Amino acid sequence: MNTHSRQRAPRDLTRRARKQRGMAAIEFALVFPLFFVILYAIVTYSLILVAQQNLTLAASEGARAALNWQSNSSMSDALTRRASAACDAAKLVAATLVQSMHCTTTTTSCGPGNAMQCISVSLSFDYSANPLVPTLPGFGLALPNKLFGNATVQLNPENIQ
Repeated sequence: MNTHSRQRAPRDLTRRARKQRGMAAIEFALVFPLFFVILYAIVTYSLILVAQQNLTLAASEGARAALNWQSNSSMSDALTRRASAACDAAKLVAATLVQSMHCTTTTTSCGPGNAMQCISVSLSFDYSANPLVPTLPGFGLALPNKLFGNATVQLNPENIQ
């Protein structure tokens, strides 16, 4: 009896193995889409955060470039040239990742008693029109439409001209 039961055990295992043969493939087919979407989300949001950081850095570098002296004929001409230099510098920094960004500068009086001049550099990138990674169907609802970067520099009027 003992030998008879030993012979049955391997047969039962082979029957079970045949029944289980396709289960691993079915389980993989069910779990893979979930893992793929999670990986895709991690990569997409990482690139969005890198682009956002790039825009912020570019705006800061543009604001720093507005500190550099520009040849001018008047105070308004000096501010206009500095604002233009700020956008040029910002575009150079951001060009590696976000080529189609839009740069705007504004010049206002600021500081105590409005004695100083401030140049603000604002960068915007239309992510919905130029995504860094192709968007999966239905995923666009969770992605930002635009990315922004802003920086402001304060200029002493005595040092502008």
